[in-house]
Amino acid sequence: MPQGAGSPGADEIYITRKGTARFISDAPFETIRGASNELRGIIDATSRTFAFSVNNHTIKGFNSPLQQEHFYENYIEADKYPVSTFEGKIIEQVDFTQNGDYTVRAKGKLTIHGVAQERIIRSTIHARNGVLTVESQFKILLADHNITIPKIVFQKIAQEISIEVDAEFTRKNPVTK
Repeated sequence: MPQGAGSPGADEIYITRKGTARFISDAPFETIRGASNELRGIIDATSRTFAFSVNNHTIKGFNSPLQQEHFYENYIEADKYPVSTFEGKIIEQVDFTQNGDYTVRAKGKLTIHGVAQERIIRSTIHARNGVLTVESQFKILLADHNITIPKIVFQKIAQEISIEVDAEFTRKNPVTK
C-alpha cells in the first residue's frame, strides 16, 4: 500500500505560513479593505480536521491610518481579541494525496471579536504534488460577532462583510520515495 491515503502511520499533516485573509466592507458611502498576509493554518487530511488563525493586529491596508486605528480599537478590539480563528472538520471525504481540484464544505466554529459562530464555509482545494492551495469566499454579519457600528458612520461601514481566504499548505513531513 502506498504511503499516504490511509496507510498506518502516514503523516498527512499540511501547514501554511503563506496565507492571506482579506475583508471588504462595501457600504453606500465608502469601501474599506483590509488584509493580513500572516494567516496560519493546519489541515490533518487523515481526520479531515483543520484550524486557521489570523492575528488581528496584522490586518493592514485601510484607507487611512485613522481608519486602521478605529478598526483595531473600536470594531475588532484587537487588544482584547487578538486572534480570529476558524476550526473544525471538512465534511467531504477527499484523498488530498491525489492531484485534483476539490470543492469541500468546512464545518466549524468561526470566532471573530471573541464570538464563536457555527458555520459551513465552501472552499476549493487544489491538490498538486503534495501542495494544497485553499481558496474561499464568504460573508459575515457584524451583528453575529457583536460588532456594533455607531450611527454616525452607519453609511460608511457595511453590516455584511465579504471575506476572502487564500492559503498554500505543504506537507509537514513530505513523503519520500
